Amino acid sequence: MIVDDNLARRNALILAFAMALAGANASVVIATGTLVGRMLAPSPEWATAPITTFVIGTALMTMPAASLMRRIGRRDAYRLGALLGVLAGLLSAWSVHSGSFWTFMASTALCGAYQAFVISYRFGAADNATPAFRPKAISYVTLGGLASAIVGPQLVIHTKDLIPPFTFLASYLGQAAVAGLAILVLGLFDGPPPKIDTSPAGEARPVREILRSTRLRVAIFCGAVAQALMNLIMTATPLAMLGCNHTDTDSTLAIQWHIVAMYLPGLFTGALIIRFGVYPILMIGLALLAGCGIVALAGISVSHFFLALILLGLGWNLAFVGATTLVVDGLRPAERTRIQGINDMIIFATTAFASLMAGKILAWFGWATLNVTIFPFVVGAGLLVLWLMRQPQPRAS
Repeated sequence: MIVDDNLARRNALILAFAMALAGANASVVIATGTLVGRMLAPSPEWATAPITTFVIGTALMTMPAASLMRRIGRRDAYRLGALLGVLAGLLSAWSVHSGSFWTFMASTALCGAYQAFVISYRFGAADNATPAFRPKAISYVTLGGLASAIVGPQLVIHTKDLIPPFTFLASYLGQAAVAGLAILVLGLFDGPPPKIDTSPAGEARPVREILRSTRLRVAIFCGAVAQALMNLIMTATPLAMLGCNHTDTDSTLAIQWHIVAMYLPGLFTGALIIRFGVYPILMIGLALLAGCGIVALAGISVSHFFLALILLGLGWNLAFVGATTLVVDGLRPAERTRIQGINDMIIFATTAFASLMAGKILAWFGWATLNVTIFPFVVGAGLLVLWLMRQPQPRAS
């Protein structure tokens, strides 16, 4: 594998652009999924089920996506993933037109399968990077999601009523269009060639041996906590805001600012990790996630929702990029796609459960109880990171 920071920088910028388009695709689902679910679902507690199938689609596709990347290379695999996004948008539009809840859930699962490829963009950016540049390469890609914070929600706001009486139908056609554009952009990516099994024996360690690493297990756990808590709160927010007599435009804008907060730190997260180390940044991210819960418990005005989701996004970025950096630094090149697939499968299986429980906890116990669930997981992850900081650290590979 060629290690060249100039190539890594170019690939990171291409993947950042693709991330912007893919993030817009996903943010359409996030902003509308529970609202359409509420309209089509057999009962209110199933309103968040479309977001759950979105996450399940991601979880189920992570390992096949990793295998496909090894066999045909990242570029072609990424483009096939974007094709799933096109199909997802078209099926969502058809589901709204026909009023079918079950096909709508299938469409969000397809969009989730697209995201299984998208979440690997951060690893694709790190493939050709030196250890010193890897945090920045990963951070650049997450920064690409910043544009999606504008494109996705604004796409929803300006298209939701274009084809009456089918609310959001035009939004889903737009979702298909941005995924199609991503296919073109990803054609410019210049990643490593497909893996051919000619590597020297012993280059890649057995999976069981790799997963015995306490550092890797803590990294996976922290990534899962960050992603699951972010999804738990974000999924329930549109329903909670409507329940507090705010408008669907208010909830869409809240999601927009949340996504801005998720990706804006990409400007500096990598540099902060290089300057201060991964563990302090990871701890700050966990603290910001706790801050989200504190603000959400303090009130139910629009400003409370906005500030809580901004803190949620900031905390997710620092914690998730930090956890990703720990995963990447502990692996040899020949091991990365397989272990990264396992990492993402665990993270998004956990997130799928969180998104399903979001609707049920909100319906049964309310918004306040939902936010209280943040604290035990953040404290647990923080204690593990503090313990890990005291252990001898391996050198980056």
